[in-house]
Amino acid sequence: MTRNKFMSADEAVRLIKDHDTVALIGGGGGLVEPTHVFRAVSRRFLSTGYPRNLTVLHALGIGDKKMEGMNHFAREGLVKRVIGGHWVWSPKMQEMARDEKIEAYVLPSGCVMQLYREIGGKRPGLFTHVGLGTFVDPRQQGGKMNRSAQEDLVELVTIGGRELLWYKSFPINVAIIRGSFGDADGNISLDQEAANVDIYAAALAAHNSGGIVIAQVRTAVDLNSLPARSVRVPGAIVDAVVVDPGQQMSYDLPYDPLLSGERRGPITIDPPEPLNVRSLIARRAYRELRDGDVINFGVGIGEGVAKMMAERDEVGRFYQTIEHGTYGGSLLVGLLFGFARSPSAMIDGPSQFDFYSGGGLDTAFLGFGELDQHGDVNVSKLGGLTVGPGGFMDIAQNAKKVVFCGTFDTKGTKAEIASGRIRIQQHGAVRKLVSKVEQITYSGQQALKLGHEALFVTERAVFKLTAEGVVLSEVAPGVDIKSDILDQMGFQPLIPHDPAVMDRALFTDG
Repeated sequence: MTRNKFMSADEAVRLIKDHDTVALIGGGGGLVEPTHVFRAVSRRFLSTGYPRNLTVLHALGIGDKKMEGMNHFAREGLVKRVIGGHWVWSPKMQEMARDEKIEAYVLPSGCVMQLYREIGGKRPGLFTHVGLGTFVDPRQQGGKMNRSAQEDLVELVTIGGRELLWYKSFPINVAIIRGSFGDADGNISLDQEAANVDIYAAALAAHNSGGIVIAQVRTAVDLNSLPARSVRVPGAIVDAVVVDPGQQMSYDLPYDPLLSGERRGPITIDPPEPLNVRSLIARRAYRELRDGDVINFGVGIGEGVAKMMAERDEVGRFYQTIEHGTYGGSLLVGLLFGFARSPSAMIDGPSQFDFYSGGGLDTAFLGFGELDQHGDVNVSKLGGLTVGPGGFMDIAQNAKKVVFCGTFDTKGTKAEIASGRIRIQQHGAVRKLVSKVEQITYSGQQALKLGHEALFVTERAVFKLTAEGVVLSEVAPGVDIKSDILDQMGFQPLIPHDPAVMDRALFTDG
């Protein structure tokens, strides 16, 4: 029997029907994003008005914060519901959620990836401790981000005397995935991609739900030419293969074999960041590393710790991971967060999150939007906008130690760092240490219950979570405790009789 699953993007998206539930793949900045197919969906809707009222599901952030990725789906009538792990890559979709033009839900990225596997296995859903005590717990918001979101996607259950969250299964009608090479039978290789993420899991969920799988690739190859171990998605579960000869590794990077792990090269060392508030925080956070730690870095200031590891040629002292399934290498930052040059291993995203949820991480370096008196942290809803935690929740809740890295306040803050001290010249208009966070993305009480450690590093003070409360454990030299710290907080921390002074070497060039 001869098969030919190759078709154009416009032909493939005609397979999507009104009211379908569509699983999308991507990792922000264009990472494994099937952009060519996304554009075709948007093009079809604008020209015909169809498909309509889709439910769109994605684990990681997808887009460029401008026009690509989820922005192609941010059209009234095209989408009625979005269940996303991370939203900042699509300002248009964030606005639609804020304006009640869609039903907006957020679930942790790892839980979405793992839920695909449960759907594919025809199991009732994902039962996990991840999310207890946070905004996805149904005792709080249950992952609902606006008034239009009414359905209960998460339920609290007790199994064997243990409280768990039940992320419920539902059919996936379409999965839009991506690979590097594809043949007429639908076999898909990821050999020249920078991550595996949840590509196979999403395809499995769609196929076993009786749905379809559309795979975008850069290169069409002959039948039987792909080595079996290179095929990450077998043709048996793929329905359409769309070739995009212009497919790039990211929006800006055409192809780099160091990013796909096909070749190894020297660890890339960027020029050292000048001494400023962000690099100061990274310097202090770096001191929490211990030889042999399995570690994770979140987007933002935590990336600075990874840069310092590379600068000091100390990458080999630790086991570095990112939630996309990548180990080792030198991390790219900013819009290319999720890419690693010369990685040592790449596994599937759901398996990486199994490792995280099982407590495999020793230390995680993550950002924070808000911190309150209970040690609760918010990164998922800020200023009324849906942000989503990405992999933050899966990582933060389960790492043995979390070092939260962030500025003390924001919007207009001015500080001078020189001669071993810091002087706050102007306080920010927006407080980040508040009496109660807008939304709980990290539960301090849950962390204490699990016996985990949490440290909050800012440019003017370091705080520590204890059973008694949040303790002001270190103060920066040159800072006035009352006017620069306590008067700028929304709660009163516990203060030791003689809080330690942060090392003056942190505040010195060199």
